[in-house]
Amino acid sequence: MKRNVLYIEDNEKIGSWVKEELEQRGFSVLWLLSGEGAEKEVNRHEVVILDIMLPGLDGFTVGRRLKKAAPAVPILLLTARTSIDDKVDGLQFADDYLTKPFHTDELVARLEVLIRRKGGAHTERISLGNQIEVDPEGQMIFDKRTGEEIILTGKQHQILMYFLRHPNQVLPKEQIYEAIWQETYITGDKTIMVHIHRLRQKLERHPDSPAIIETLKGIGYRVKL
Repeated sequence: MKRNVLYIEDNEKIGSWVKEELEQRGFSVLWLLSGEGAEKEVNRHEVVILDIMLPGLDGFTVGRRLKKAAPAVPILLLTARTSIDDKVDGLQFADDYLTKPFHTDELVARLEVLIRRKGGAHTERISLGNQIEVDPEGQMIFDKRTGEEIILTGKQHQILMYFLRHPNQVLPKEQIYEAIWQETYITGDKTIMVHIHRLRQKLERHPDSPAIIETLKGIGYRVKL
């Protein structure tokens, strides 16, 4: 389930932050401080995040070389530059362009789109228990018995997809809350518990004895694949 990202960024503060944020959301990130060695790595990854302002070879040169080495691997340019000329030049080889400062939600959304376009890891449907099937590419959930789509609220959908990005992992409620709401968890908050309860009502055959979203008392929740 992990999606492999090649990330090229020379700013260590930004690089460390982006790498940590993406890994918390289920990505596997190889972070390089320059374009050196990137051509050897690019074919092992599903998407590239490339900063334009790099030491040595600039991002435009690195990007053109990467696209030549791996035409099918999408490139997302990440830069503080805002001029139209820079964007036009970058999009001669890149597949998308994001200007700093940015929110990680937007970065992740753009990465997901690029990976789906490429036809990457999220093309096969995922079975949850005996009754639920998830189409990650179309972001849709189905009841296997009836074939009908199960409609989730926005937060319910985000929580389920977060579980699927962390398969078989026990996730503390604090981690889930902070990833989805992008706010610090306050001890005693029952928001996650309520949303999990409602999610189970829609997904589980027997919500009081859940087979899909497991509770590990005092630790957190887990979805087994």
